[in-house]
This record gives sequence, C-alpha cells and structure tokens, in this order.
Amino acid sequence: MPKIDLHCHSNCSDGALPPAEVATRAAARGCEVWALTDHDDVRGLAEARVAAESAGMRFVPGVEISVSWDRITVHIVGLNIDPENAVLLAGLAYVRSGRVRRAEAMGEDLARVGIQGAFAGALARADNKEMVGRTHFARFLVENGHVKDVKTAFKKYLVKGKPGYVPHQWAEMSDAIAWIRAAGGQAVLAHPGRYEIGKARMLDLIAHFKAAGGEALEVVTSNHTAEHVSQFARMSVEHGLTASCGSDFHSPLDGWCDLGSLPDLPANVTPIWHNWPEC
Repeated sequence: MPKIDLHCHSNCSDGALPPAEVATRAAARGCEVWALTDHDDVRGLAEARVAAESAGMRFVPGVEISVSWDRITVHIVGLNIDPENAVLLAGLAYVRSGRVRRAEAMGEDLARVGIQGAFAGALARADNKEMVGRTHFARFLVENGHVKDVKTAFKKYLVKGKPGYVPHQWAEMSDAIAWIRAAGGQAVLAHPGRYEIGKARMLDLIAHFKAAGGEALEVVTSNHTAEHVSQFARMSVEHGLTASCGSDFHSPLDGWCDLGSLPDLPANVTPIWHNWPEC
C-alpha cells in the first residue's frame, strides 16, 4: 500500500510548521498521498498544494471541524473539499469565532491554580490568532517549566476535569458534515478511540455520524492501539463506512506520531480512497 497520511496540521491552526514545510516533511518521510487538515480553517491549503505537488505527492485538501455531540467534543475531518466553497467558509468562520473567548477563559482558569500569563503565552505561540487552542497552551506550559512535555500538559491541565479545561459549544455534527458535503468533501470521524466513551455510546456516536452523512472512520491514527485499530476496522465494516488513516501530526517536538509512520490499514476494510483517481 502507498504511504498515505490524511490528517495533520500546520501553523495555520495549532501545528508548529508552515504548510509548505509540513508538505516537505511529509514527502521526505515517504508520503505519496497527503492531506493538510487544519482545525476550522483552510487558509493554508493553497500553499500546501503547491509544495506537495512540487514534491511529487498527490495533495488532498482537507479541514478538521470541532463538533459538540452529547456533552463531548468530537472532531470531523473533511477530505477532498473545495476550500473556496461559501457554505464551508461561513461555517468555519462561525466555529472560529468562539476560540479566543474560550482561550481567555482557559487562561483565567490556569491563573487560579497559580499559572500566570497563560493566555498571553498561548496567543504568542499561535501564528493564526483566531486559532489559539489547547496545543498552544500546552507549549506554553512546557516552555515555562510547568510540565515536561505536551502529553503531560494535556493530561494534567487541558482535559475535562483539569484546571485548564473549559467546555465550549462547537458546531453541531449535522451542520459540520453538511458544510463538508456542500464543499464536495467526504466526512471522517477523527480518532474515535480518543473519546473514551463506552461501547453503547460509541455505537450511538457512529450511528449519528452516519445518519448525518458521514462516510468514514479514522481507523489508524497516532493514539490508536492495536486493539483500537481492530475495533474500529470491525465497526467500519459493520456500519458500511470506509476507513481512513492519519498521523494527526502537529510538530516534530510534540512527541506524537510523525508523518508517514503509520501502519497499513487492516486488509478487511474499504479505504476511503478506494475510488479516488490514481490511488
């Protein structure tokens, strides 16, 4: 199978590298098909496309939309989108509008436990100020000695129940998928193993996702164990969904999975790219 990576981020959202540098890194690490999927923003796609095609990769324009579903935050990746589609652009602008307010509240929460200057520090690390988010807070916490690495920052401060976590109402799932479909794209339920919900609730999530027009599960991704891969491969087959894969790469320094380092999809699934030209 060719090396395919359909989920990663640039500094147009919460990644560390400009889009062209992410493309160059993906090509250097052997990717043949590559998507940039920044959070709630598509402004990096034109630069990414030029760099990807110059490096000989097939480029897939994408986005990752933040969704609120049943009191949790879920991420929906859109692939093969038209980044100039007016419906999609209006929807993403709506989602971005709440990010700075949430970040200010996160800074206030961290100040209450003795960590001063977190909002300003996170904002300084966000190249796109509309997209300041938890990863920027995590980098602030690491660089100022509060935690040893980004993973620990999330675990100690930035997840539900911890002092830097602030709940937020994102897009409705049906709306996010409708925006993706309006832009000609395919909707993927990103990293389902990350949501830490029980089996019954996971089945409910997948049912809602499919009913809204979702097409694929992200079966192979950085935080999925071998058990997760088997579980979601089986679910993709049982629910008539295709399967996707992506590293969710953000930075060479974050300690997550790097570009182009994923195992192949299991043989029993139908890849999302099964009917893409030249794949």
